[in-house]
Amino acid sequence: MRRRKLAAALAIAIALSAPGCAKQINQQFEDQVTDTIHGLPMIGDQSGLKVHAVRSIREVVIHKIAVMPLIDAPDQIDKTLPAGAAQSVTAMLYAQATVIGGWAVTPQDDVEDAMQQLPPTNLANLDQNAIALGKAIAADGVLYGTVGKYRERVGYDYAAQAPAAVAFTLKFLDEHSGQVVWSAKYAREQKALTQNVFDLPNFIANRGRWVRAHDIADEGVQSALANLYSALTVRPIVQGN
Repeated sequence: MRRRKLAAALAIAIALSAPGCAKQINQQFEDQVTDTIHGLPMIGDQSGLKVHAVRSIREVVIHKIAVMPLIDAPDQIDKTLPAGAAQSVTAMLYAQATVIGGWAVTPQDDVEDAMQQLPPTNLANLDQNAIALGKAIAADGVLYGTVGKYRERVGYDYAAQAPAAVAFTLKFLDEHSGQVVWSAKYAREQKALTQNVFDLPNFIANRGRWVRAHDIADEGVQSALANLYSALTVRPIVQGN
């Protein structure tokens, strides 16, 4: 019975992923298929996020963090990144870190002023600059990293010639110990449902659309920061202390 339900759900979804059909997805269809896939443990994790935290991360008490500008580190496939890719992901990180609340987030203007006093950041001095930045602005932790891929979709919402793809890495530095206590790697390229039937939850969430690189990056940023926040001991700064 379970296999029949899965086959039916996938058949309907694949049919609706054909050109001209995706726009016809309605709320009733979404609800029906969502109910079906929630009961199927074989649907895998398609988030593209991998995280690692050291055992001592729970001992790290965070009041104030800083988001250091990410740098370009294009992979061997794309070789180059579009202008502003790293700045775009950095802006998402800062916005999401602020939305989460609990910890104080150093204003980006203050971060940029402090970065002006440091050597230009590259792969060789990335960790050293993160430590120096944290000390300069008295942050408990610094979030930093690289962008390896930021490939934009070619085409339209329901007729893409090439899908969007995003990859970035993040590190979180405990300023007090000088140790990287958490790291994350995110890499995701949207696939057609006919190429990856296990991505059905994302197909439903996106209503069968081909999304933009910004959408994929934002999804990765939200997932990564939610994981980081849950791993740390976050205590708001008490005025006067």
